[in-house]
Amino acid sequence: MIRFRYQAIDGQGQRQAGHFLAESHAQVISGLQSQGLWVVDVRAAQGHWHRMVGARRQLDQAALVHFTEQLATLLEAGQPLESALALQARQASRQPQRELLEGLLAQVKAGASLSSAMGRQSKLFSPFYLSLVRAGEATGTLGDALAQLAVYLGRAQAQRSELISALIYPAFLVAGVLGSLTLLLAYVVPQFVPVFSDLGIALPMLTEAILWLGEGLARWGLFAALCLAICICCALLALLDPHRRQALDAWLLRRGAFGVFLQALDTARLAQTLGTLLDKRVALLASLDIARQVASNRAMQAALGRAADETREGAPLAVALARTGVFPELAVHMIGVGEQSGQLDSMLLKLAHIYDKQNQTRIKRFMAALVPTLTLVMTLLVALIMLAILLPLMSLTSNI
Repeated sequence: MIRFRYQAIDGQGQRQAGHFLAESHAQVISGLQSQGLWVVDVRAAQGHWHRMVGARRQLDQAALVHFTEQLATLLEAGQPLESALALQARQASRQPQRELLEGLLAQVKAGASLSSAMGRQSKLFSPFYLSLVRAGEATGTLGDALAQLAVYLGRAQAQRSELISALIYPAFLVAGVLGSLTLLLAYVVPQFVPVFSDLGIALPMLTEAILWLGEGLARWGLFAALCLAICICCALLALLDPHRRQALDAWLLRRGAFGVFLQALDTARLAQTLGTLLDKRVALLASLDIARQVASNRAMQAALGRAADETREGAPLAVALARTGVFPELAVHMIGVGEQSGQLDSMLLKLAHIYDKQNQTRIKRFMAALVPTLTLVMTLLVALIMLAILLPLMSLTSNI
């Protein structure tokens, strides 16, 4: 039996809350309805960590895209919202997804809007997602809003998948070659130390350096790896401080081509989010607050917050963004043109498309150069180690 926490409304309109033991989410709903209660919310009575893990099990990114696409298709085909949710709940392949959809359906049947029902699942649906759903409900175009959401989420997932797929081979290449180098230095190279000592010949500086590195790795390799792991953990813990993380992100933005690439990535993400929200008639200030949460770079996130404050005081958005000194000049110029022409939403979407194409081109070029570069570097390192071992032997044979 699972312990569920529920909220419901009785026949007198009074809100009730409590706990209910049942085998499934559906049993809780049917049991409460048999008592004459209108179910508002039902969820497993678990701790914060279990709720967070459970939310991830209910809908991952791919499942969220599929759910959004299917719901948009059903609504655009003329299906009522309750029927669409009921159909998706019956077709859900996993129990956590089925319970989530049944919970949404129960709340919609009880009179809640879809956005408010989704809002109670704060770990599943982002503020951006909820804002578009809310805008679609307000304008009577929920199906269209969900279709737009599905396109947005699908594109983000595709970009993420492409990047991960492109990095798989280089990651295996680096791991394999580093493992080979470690084996050579820690186990093979130290075997030559007594050989060279018995020969009594002067060793080249390169050979001495490789032998010293190999002996050090054999003796202190595990200790060095442990120290490195501790340093990485300490750095990650230090970055939990928002001020340190913001300072690091601001420093990264100033790192030449890498900073320009990071700036373009977040600019595309912010422009797409802001343009999509404005296209659905979400207010500019509310859209800026939501778009700020989408930025992965904390420095750009803080800069957008300052720009939002200046816009709230009456400054044009382009002027406010220009004053931050963080956003690209092209983006600021196009936003200014969009404000002057009254087509800020379409201009932002065009801006996102431009930067998306630029980012894809940069990533493809980088990945095309990464594999041969890694192969060349690793080959040179292996050749260097072999040369260091062979030089004394070649010197010995030449003296015979």
